[in-house]
Amino acid sequence: MRIAVTGSTGLIGTALARSLRADGHDIVRLVRRASEDARRYEPAAAGSGPAGQPPAEVKWDPKRQYVDVSGLVGCDAVVHLAGAGVADRRWTPAYKKEIRDSRVLGTAAIADALATLDEPPRTLIVGSAIGYYGDTGDRTVDESAPPGEGFLADLCQEWEEAASAAAEAGIRTVFARTGLVVARGGGAWARLFPIFKAGLGGRIGDGKQYWSYIALHDHIAALRFLLDTAQLSGPVNLTAPEPVTNREVTAAMGRVLHRPTPFPVPAPALRAALGEFAEDVLGSQRVVPKRLLESGFSFAFPHIDDAVRAALR
Repeated sequence: MRIAVTGSTGLIGTALARSLRADGHDIVRLVRRASEDARRYEPAAAGSGPAGQPPAEVKWDPKRQYVDVSGLVGCDAVVHLAGAGVADRRWTPAYKKEIRDSRVLGTAAIADALATLDEPPRTLIVGSAIGYYGDTGDRTVDESAPPGEGFLADLCQEWEEAASAAAEAGIRTVFARTGLVVARGGGAWARLFPIFKAGLGGRIGDGKQYWSYIALHDHIAALRFLLDTAQLSGPVNLTAPEPVTNREVTAAMGRVLHRPTPFPVPAPALRAALGEFAEDVLGSQRVVPKRLLESGFSFAFPHIDDAVRAALR
């Protein structure tokens, strides 16, 4: 298949592109800088050489909602992962706007561009988040649950609604609602590993809040499963089957890393450090991947200890 990917330099995008290329798929990277393949090209005739091949990079500008749609001709699928990092900075009004615009405007740009093609891709996967459900407390939720409240819940609703042009054009549209990805190379867990390795880790707040996590390996496998499973559309949770509390995460990190975990982070200190985002860190999300499991997806690292060990390999 020929698959276009936004956010291809991020943690998930890099791993996905590597996995797809290893199996012989062609990857088209959407880039904000001037594309290396911006030159015009002619479709290859039978038996022609590489000079006739379509570009491996396509220019886009999510803020201007611009996509060089000609470079997406012939793509079988698009995986849209781009967006400003939710936890990268303190949530000032300006940064919250940047988070929103990068996702809502970017998704609308991709969906609108694909809808203009005479022969659009069969599939669009939009990277969404379990923030859609808000704070679920001890209540277990799946894809049938209504949206929650708060900035992230509102954002996820707008984010997914921005893809409506693609669905209306008959493109199978999937919203990959991602949990906390257990990986060393990026995301929230990349910040946890050095702290716990130094023996300075501990629970956050009272530690009773649920964390819905997924190993990076399983996340990439799930995205590929979504690409290949034509009957799946709409929201799909990308989380491990059994969410665990932050207290259990802390214990698992200590076991796997063979380190003590004596230093809890009090809620007031977290609020002072993170501002508004602290409420989401202290909040509880007990989210399960019902649709993945019902469709036959198998997790390689379903338990928290397994996921942490996989990240260290």
